[in-house]
Amino acid sequence: MPDLDADYRALREEVGAVRLPRDFVRVSGPDALDFLDGQLSQDVKALATGASALSLLLQPQGKVVALVRVTRSADDELLLDTDAGWGDAVVERLTRFKLRVKCDIEPTDGHCIALRGPGLAGRWHVEVGTYAAQLDWPGLTAIDLIGPDPSLPDFASECGLEAYEAVRVEAGVPMTGRELDEHTIPHEAGPWLIEQTVNFTKGCYTGQELVARIDSRGGNVPRRLRGLIVAGGVTPSAGAVVHFDGKDSGTVTSAARSPALGPVALAYVKRDVPVPGDVTLAWDGGEAAAQLQELPLLG
Repeated sequence: MPDLDADYRALREEVGAVRLPRDFVRVSGPDALDFLDGQLSQDVKALATGASALSLLLQPQGKVVALVRVTRSADDELLLDTDAGWGDAVVERLTRFKLRVKCDIEPTDGHCIALRGPGLAGRWHVEVGTYAAQLDWPGLTAIDLIGPDPSLPDFASECGLEAYEAVRVEAGVPMTGRELDEHTIPHEAGPWLIEQTVNFTKGCYTGQELVARIDSRGGNVPRRLRGLIVAGGVTPSAGAVVHFDGKDSGTVTSAARSPALGPVALAYVKRDVPVPGDVTLAWDGGEAAAQLQELPLLG
């Protein structure tokens, strides 16, 4: 049975490994590279075989369909993986824009082992058939092993999803279906997401206009993703309302219990709410005071 405190220490102080639910999509064929480069915010053509990068898949209006990782598995084949439950949305969105293009888009089997912790340096290796994607989180070394059946490294402690979620919330890393959905403007989720997923010098891609326009205006958006440290020892529910100065000023998207900080949460909050600052949260069956902070909560 998972031990939250021990798992959290492994992820934060040593090396923790989490079997992470992910959906996988294969895009293959002679036009696969050009097609995906025109659909994703990342410079797909710059990827060497075996390399990975995070990217956004956007609606034409520039709002988010999914946060994906793209891995170039061969010259004419790329593997996309995304948060569990969102693979069908990725397939549907790509297929809708596949016009006179020679490539196949299909769900495929895959697994992911997420490695987190300062002890990763120089200790991991790649098995045949497995890809190692180093996509560091704020304040934390992060490597994901993806493939048909990646093995748990012998130097890592296997950890549960509860500890992983605590570390994700502390780092402010957004998740499709939580912080990212069809209503999200990419810049709202913060600079880490933009830095990791958007290439501003590549050619055109679907949804580029909104991303480029907001970036040229200094990233000003109506709301921003913030962190919350919640008082009283009670973890709020997703959907809890953030109140400031007597007004509804935001919504909690994810919450977890951090062994280091106590209950923590991510929330989209109106940009005029001062940070750091005191707010209150209210949800069905509960309320609590909280401190609003910039992300990451723990670096």
